Amino acid sequence: MNTTVGDAPIGGTMEDLRPLSWSRTVAREMVHRDSVAEVLLTDVRRSAWSPDGAGFEAAASWSRSHPTFPRDGADLHSPLMIVETLRQLGIYIPLRYFDVAPTAHLLITDLFFEIDPSAEPRALFGATAVICAVRASDVRRAAEDGSVTGLRLDVSFSAHGTVFAQAGGGARVLDGARYEAVRTGRTHFAAPESAIGRLRPDIRRLGVTGAHDVVLGVDGGTLLVEPADPRHPFFFDHATDHVPGIILLEAARQAAAVESRGALLRPTGGRLEAARFVEYSPPARIMCVPYHGICVFRFLQDGEQKAFGVLRYR
Repeated sequence: MNTTVGDAPIGGTMEDLRPLSWSRTVAREMVHRDSVAEVLLTDVRRSAWSPDGAGFEAAASWSRSHPTFPRDGADLHSPLMIVETLRQLGIYIPLRYFDVAPTAHLLITDLFFEIDPSAEPRALFGATAVICAVRASDVRRAAEDGSVTGLRLDVSFSAHGTVFAQAGGGARVLDGARYEAVRTGRTHFAAPESAIGRLRPDIRRLGVTGAHDVVLGVDGGTLLVEPADPRHPFFFDHATDHVPGIILLEAARQAAAVESRGALLRPTGGRLEAARFVEYSPPARIMCVPYHGICVFRFLQDGEQKAFGVLRYR
């Protein structure tokens, strides 16, 4: 029989020791995705070798047919796949293993990623089988009922037996009532409208597949977070009432490409801190300053700094 320490039962089980599977995706509801095609996780289990029950192992499938995969003959996956896999783990693990309600809102507070370019897997056929070693920490609970209000995950990514990336981040957990209180007046999804006639950066300098992947608008000399396609299959898989963190990170990447005149295209590391919600309207301004192999960025809206961070390049 398993024993219990802290938040999780420990002790080996047959499930803990079985091989990871890439045969089918996990339930889309468990990663807050509407389209099955956007579910990257195929298996998640508690690690049999974690003495405190806070370690997990997961399998993810990164397909060459994913909207982020380059169509220019390159064979490396987008760094956004690391961040999206982290996001899905940050939802699945709390729902499955920490008794977070399916109706809860999980909000990114910060995230980071680091890639080892010498170890990255080449996407030669079909899909890349990725293994994630996950560690949960800083699990915070409400005093009144013990429900989880936040936690952190740190993830190591490997393929073909080689570790090629690290990522991690923190999340807040809000029930429906708390979220509605925080989002008073903005609790309903309002699809971002494509700005007809808005000047866009030259896609040849952005490292994107097509014009629908552009998430920036240009107003004079100002870069704005203004996605060209409000129904993009990856960025807008499901309804949200604020600009998702993955769009902010991609907007920062595209801004770095613009400001460096196409020299900085594919970051190998980065960090994003989200201080406040970024709204769809008015479009947030992004300020980006490249310097050698790094680019510092921040998002401004309604006179406030909403998010900030740095991207690193090799």
